[in-house]
Amino acid sequence: MALFFSPLTSALLFLTLSLALYCSIDPFHHCAISDFPNFIAHEVVSPRPDQVPWERDSQNSLQGSKILFQDQVQGPESVAFDPLGRGPYTGVADGRVLFWNGENWTNFAYTSSNRTEICDPKPSALSYLRNEHICGRPLGLRFDKRTGDLYIADAYMGLLKVGPEGGLATPLVTEAEGVPLGFTNDLDIDDDGTVYFTDSSISYQRRNFLQLVFSGDNTGRVLKYDPIAKKAAVLVSDVQFPNGVSISKDGSFFVFCEGDIGSLRRYWLKGEKAGTSDVFAMLPGHPDNVRTNKDGEFWVALHCRRNYYSYIMARNPKLRMFILRLPITARIHYMFQIGMKPHGLVVKYSPEGKLVKVLEDSEGKVVRSVSEVEEKDGKLWLGSVLMNFVAVYDL
Repeated sequence: MALFFSPLTSALLFLTLSLALYCSIDPFHHCAISDFPNFIAHEVVSPRPDQVPWERDSQNSLQGSKILFQDQVQGPESVAFDPLGRGPYTGVADGRVLFWNGENWTNFAYTSSNRTEICDPKPSALSYLRNEHICGRPLGLRFDKRTGDLYIADAYMGLLKVGPEGGLATPLVTEAEGVPLGFTNDLDIDDDGTVYFTDSSISYQRRNFLQLVFSGDNTGRVLKYDPIAKKAAVLVSDVQFPNGVSISKDGSFFVFCEGDIGSLRRYWLKGEKAGTSDVFAMLPGHPDNVRTNKDGEFWVALHCRRNYYSYIMARNPKLRMFILRLPITARIHYMFQIGMKPHGLVVKYSPEGKLVKVLEDSEGKVVRSVSEVEEKDGKLWLGSVLMNFVAVYDL
C-alpha cells in the first residue's frame, strides 16, 4: 500500500533528512568539532543548579571594581606579587610575563625562546590562540618565598622556573610517568619547595580549550614535582578539567578545581588521610583558579554560574554530540554553555569549606570574566584569560 504525505509533512521530512545528511557530512566545516575526527563526548556527573544553593550578590558588587591597565595587558590570567611585595606580575597572551614597576609594565620573563613576529601585539587575547604553542602561554604564577624564584605553569612548555632577575625561564618538567604534559595550568609551592600543579588534559591543548570543555574529557591530572629528584609524579588521574590549585594555610592539604564538575576537591598531605582526596565544596559555577588568603580562606574565580543548559548537556553526551554536529560555531556553543552572557563571579570559602562570600557582576558590565582572585592589602586583584585589563576590588 502506497504511503501519501501532505505537502507540509513532506517538506518537514525533506528538511529533517537534509539536516541529518548535512550534519553527517559537514561539507563546509561549520560545526564546532569538524577538526576533531576522534572527538568523544563524556558524561559529566554534576549536580543540578538548584542542588547547589548559594546567596546571590544583589548589589552586583564587582561592578564597583576599578579597571586598571586597559589595553596594556591581554589575557592576564594569573596575578602575583613577589616576596618583597612588588608587582603585580602577570602572564599575558603573547607568551611574556610582565612586571608592573609602579610606573609602567616591563618585560620580566619568557617561557619560549621563539620570540618572532608571530608573537607581536594582536587585537585580543584570543587572537594569539593559533600560535600559542610557539610563543608560549604562561598561566599560573607563584613565587617561592624562600628564594624569590618565580614558578610558571605554561600551557605548552610545562612547569618552568625563572630567577628573581627574570629572563628566559628554565623548564623543570615536561612529562610525568612517561606521559607528556598536555595543558599545564596552575601550581602552588609547599614550604619545602615541592610544587603541586595541574595538567588539564593530555588529549587537548589550551588552544582547543572549547573542545575540551565540550567533550568532558577525563584525562586531566594533578601532579607533584620533587625539586630534589627533579621528577613529577601523578597524585590524581582521570580528572575532568583540573585547573587551579592552592595549599591550605597550615599545609595539611591543598585544594584543586574540577572545572567540568564545578567543585573544589581537597587532597590531604598530612594526617591519617594523607594521599587521599575528597570533595571540599560544590561550587555555584565552573571554576578557574583558586588562591589562599592570609587567613587561610580560599578565593575561587568562576567563569560562569551553573545553568540548566550546561547541566543537561553534561549529563547527556549523545545529545551533546548531536548538538555539536550542527552547523553552529564553537563560540556560539560556548555562549550557550555560560548562559548566553558574561557573568563575573568570585566566591570565598572558609578553611573548613563553608561558603562565606559571593561577589558578582551578573550583567558583565565591568568584570565580564574572572580567572583568578589574588587578595592583597584589603584589595582583590582580578585577572582574566579573556580580558584586556586587570580589575581591582576594594574589600
